[in-house]
Amino acid sequence: MDTSELADRVHALEALFRDIAGQRMADVPVLNRALRVEAVGFEPHALEPGLDAGATGILITPWFMNLLRLPLRREDDSTRSGASRSLPVGRERFDFIGAFEPAIGTFEACSLFSPMFDFRDHDAARAIADAVLARLRAAPDGNEPARPARRGFLFGRGGAR
Repeated sequence: MDTSELADRVHALEALFRDIAGQRMADVPVLNRALRVEAVGFEPHALEPGLDAGATGILITPWFMNLLRLPLRREDDSTRSGASRSLPVGRERFDFIGAFEPAIGTFEACSLFSPMFDFRDHDAARAIADAVLARLRAAPDGNEPARPARRGFLFGRGGAR
């Protein structure tokens, strides 16, 4: 897959969630109206046994911020919706939930924040998304502590998982 194909997939993801924001979520009180839909930092992830080729990044919406794994090529497996599995992202593992949307097909999401009222504006949400991705993609330094739980990871606290 070339970068334009990945860009097309990410663009379709953003378009889908902009539509969801304007339709399904329009009157839901959990929206932080200071935020908008944005796909942040999607890059192909390393191929691993049992995992399809895909890209990992963060999706910011007015109601959640999720770490997403998006197949590089559209998949239409609605039976994976709601199925949970632990997947590697960098040196960490996170629990992802399968999802299916007719506009883009199958993808997997790991909730980072929901609702999004703690973010004063979109720049603050984007800064957190960038920081999470930078930490996940950092090279190991040889002094790695035990893996923290998801919240500990996000807020820089230790503690074994």
